[in-house]
Amino acid sequence: MALAIFDLDETLIGGDCASLWTQEMVKLGWADAESFIAQEEELMRQYAAGELAMEDYMAFTLSPLVGRTAEEVAHVVEPFVEDVIEPIFYSDATRCLVTHRNAGDRILVISASAHFLVSAIAARLKIEEVLAIDLEQQHGHYSGRTQGVLTYRDGKVSRLQAWLDEQDESLDGAYFYSDSRNDLALLQVVDKPHVVNPDPTLLQHAQQAGWPILNWR
Repeated sequence: MALAIFDLDETLIGGDCASLWTQEMVKLGWADAESFIAQEEELMRQYAAGELAMEDYMAFTLSPLVGRTAEEVAHVVEPFVEDVIEPIFYSDATRCLVTHRNAGDRILVISASAHFLVSAIAARLKIEEVLAIDLEQQHGHYSGRTQGVLTYRDGKVSRLQAWLDEQDESLDGAYFYSDSRNDLALLQVVDKPHVVNPDPTLLQHAQQAGWPILNWR
């Protein structure tokens, strides 16, 4: 039995859940349509180029949640995941999950998106264990701030290591599947890195390293 770790966006699903959630918040009237989406798109361009400060992205995209309860947000996230996210699950990804389950592997999703989104999506894939960006709450309401180490770049490695220590788990024989150059640090510490729909930088690195390259689009 080994640990099978999966990134989420463009790895398990054919899209970016945070960007799709941004559009959903606009539909809900929680954010201004034109200016909010335009700024989020610019931040995502920086993410794709490996230039994004995740703190800036989270501060901006969490602003519509300030003062809302976790229950209020969860109430709209559930139908969002069902209607928007579930149709874009990669069929190859779901088959890969079945393979790991049949092998008795322990499955973990680690994502640089908000925990309330990642956990709801993972639940649809029958994945219970998730590491994602945790959000601060004050008096039962979201404050618009994150808490703890962000699961982004090297933060994924440090959060995973802390989780491994807590779970008395190891990376012996571990798999990690990801599409992004931002996950190079984690890909380099597992025994069995796999790149999925890789961006150009990750593709070049995978070719040089001899890593398996998967096309799940």
